[in-house]
Amino acid sequence: MEEFNGFEELKVGWFTKLMMRFAPRTFLRRVAKKQGVDEDKIDYAMKLFGDAKRVDIQPLSSRTGRGFIIYLDNNFSLHFYQDGDHFYFDGFETGEYDNGDVTVFDKLEV
Repeated sequence: MEEFNGFEELKVGWFTKLMMRFAPRTFLRRVAKKQGVDEDKIDYAMKLFGDAKRVDIQPLSSRTGRGFIIYLDNNFSLHFYQDGDHFYFDGFETGEYDNGDVTVFDKLEV
């Protein structure tokens, strides 16, 4: 993917600016729909993450299978594991979870 450097040439219409400013969720839904994303997936994602007050991510060590867990509001977790060049959803659990470490990505080499 080529990096975009032409911000001075970028033209955004007034309606789009209005949507981005005052209705960001509606704006994102419209953009995703234009890009061919299934509307049901958009609805599911908005329901799942839209009202979450807290989202934490915990990487999993390779001894349990390379992956990560996403925690929502300290009481719901989504588990993902690596399968070759991608991750797959493996399930969810409920319970009480501690707050995550917000510096979890600080040690990544880019």
